[in-house]
Amino acid sequence: MNTTHKRPASRKAGPKRNTNNAPQKRSRKKQSSIDVDLLTQKAMPQAPTEPYRASRTFADVPVHKALKSNIARKGFDTPTEIQDKTLDALLAGRDLLGIAQTGTGKTAAFLIPLIHRMLQEKGDFQALVLVPTRELAVQVEEEFKGLTAGLKLYSACFIGGTNINRDLQTLRRKSHLVVGTPGRLKDLQQRKALRFNDFSILILDEFDRMLDMGFNKEVMRIAEAIPQRQQTMLFSATLDKQQQVFIDQLLKKPVEVKVSSGETTNEHIDQEIIKVAEGENKFQVLLEMLARPDFDKVLIFAETKRWVSRVNRQLEKSGITSDEIHGNKSQNYRQRALKRFKSGQVQVLVATDVAARGLDVSDVTHVINYQMPSSLDSYIHRIGRTGRAGKTGKAYTFLN
Repeated sequence: MNTTHKRPASRKAGPKRNTNNAPQKRSRKKQSSIDVDLLTQKAMPQAPTEPYRASRTFADVPVHKALKSNIARKGFDTPTEIQDKTLDALLAGRDLLGIAQTGTGKTAAFLIPLIHRMLQEKGDFQALVLVPTRELAVQVEEEFKGLTAGLKLYSACFIGGTNINRDLQTLRRKSHLVVGTPGRLKDLQQRKALRFNDFSILILDEFDRMLDMGFNKEVMRIAEAIPQRQQTMLFSATLDKQQQVFIDQLLKKPVEVKVSSGETTNEHIDQEIIKVAEGENKFQVLLEMLARPDFDKVLIFAETKRWVSRVNRQLEKSGITSDEIHGNKSQNYRQRALKRFKSGQVQVLVATDVAARGLDVSDVTHVINYQMPSSLDSYIHRIGRTGRAGKTGKAYTFLN
């Protein structure tokens, strides 16, 4: 774990950079509540622990044979900790409170027992997955499709920024799994195109983020509209008193599984602070960093949509291949930008916290906080985009 304030040395023979119009204007957004001591101490990982080793493989778990084949086809051999510790309870129909960060395999943790039940009951029920962001909704549906290939189980994804008439067409056929964001689902329900009481299972993913984004009323209304639900699963990266109030209303005698504290980062992330001296050009420092050959796939965070666009424009003007995602971009644009980033067509993706929540890109080499996040929780989630699947990642934070 490196917490020195030394700037990474830049490559000597880098492309010529134009910094005449580099973004230096201060954001009007309120200042971060994080201080340096909190950043470098509380956000430090705990002492390294032995990786979790499940006592069984997926070949041993009691799920449908066809599902096992698809699990193997996806290259999954051994359950992750969250998968191993929740599987039996979910197969038994218990409500679940799962505290796990992104990158732990929690999507498969709830999909595998869900798909098993669909196959056992021949698809005679519907499940609803509620998520905070468009990107996460798309990823959940993609994971479902991969695990149900050839099994004649169908899904639908309803998110803002897409053609609602197409959604209305989709709702004419039955989907075993519906995944969506609260706003679009509420809109479809108000149009009487979607009936929540058709669902018997409710899954709430990244519940803490939904509350952060102000979806608490929508979430509770949707849950109340499924009074006869047989099972509720709730996943969150963190747990606090505010969330507990809602959880007590949503879950019935849940099994609680916690696989990460939600307050620390993992030992695979090397964190470093970059102090920018008065009069020094922060954007020039960023360009020097990006000129290094090891900065291969870089996720940069800014605090506002306006800043994201500003940083991305300046990167493009300076010869860096980059793209941006934030709430003002259409869903199609965001999906294209993410695809370009995943495939390596662009070196850099600039994003807001909300837009990047739930991004599933396993090989991000570096995370750069161009601006300090407004909370420790946001900081941890930002840098958690790197150092995934056992790989080592690096996170840099600019301090003026």
